[in-house]
Amino acid sequence: MKQKKTRVDDLIKVENFIDYNQTLKVEDKTFKKLMFIYSIAIRELETKIGILKDEFKIFYNYDLIDHVNTRIKSAESIIHKMKTRKIQLTYKNMIEDINDIAGIRIVCPLKKDIFSIKNLIEKIPGINVLKEKDYVTHPKKSGYSSYHLIVEVPITLSRQNIYVKAEIQIRTIAMDFWASLEHKVKYKPEEEIGKKASKEWINCAKMINKLDNKMMLLN
Repeated sequence: MKQKKTRVDDLIKVENFIDYNQTLKVEDKTFKKLMFIYSIAIRELETKIGILKDEFKIFYNYDLIDHVNTRIKSAESIIHKMKTRKIQLTYKNMIEDINDIAGIRIVCPLKKDIFSIKNLIEKIPGINVLKEKDYVTHPKKSGYSSYHLIVEVPITLSRQNIYVKAEIQIRTIAMDFWASLEHKVKYKPEEEIGKKASKEWINCAKMINKLDNKMMLLN
């Protein structure tokens, strides 16, 4: 008998371990169960990306992917994001509106690799792409550059198959260097980036973009 495919929000209703509109509480078992489900999704996604990485290295002698980082958004970050966006703190809203609780970052050598990886991800059986944002072709005003995908990842539990949302970021090594430093400076609580400093960060991002383009020509 085929197991029913469902979403994380359906799991809540099927298992009946909470009221769908119950207030989000970090300390309760429901939150821990949901974070466990998101962690499984990340493991599944990391395995699939790892297979792509190894395939290109072994079959084509090409390092399509340099490295992969994963993370599960902290409870504090989830709540902060919901409050900032004025979203009521319920499990239903958390699951439906916060798409980046589970996140994976794929770092590759060249800019053209970003689009190759994106196309390969779209062809992975079971992975459904829900949204995508191309900050590579159209960087943010801050200078930030990366390709974002919101996907649904199929995971298998003992009683059912579930689709779980996750965010995938794809960027070059140079883009990742800029973004990592910018994030550290931007989120220092004791400091505020002035207009002059912001302009310099944008200039650095433009230099990174030129470097990426030159590296692509060299290769």
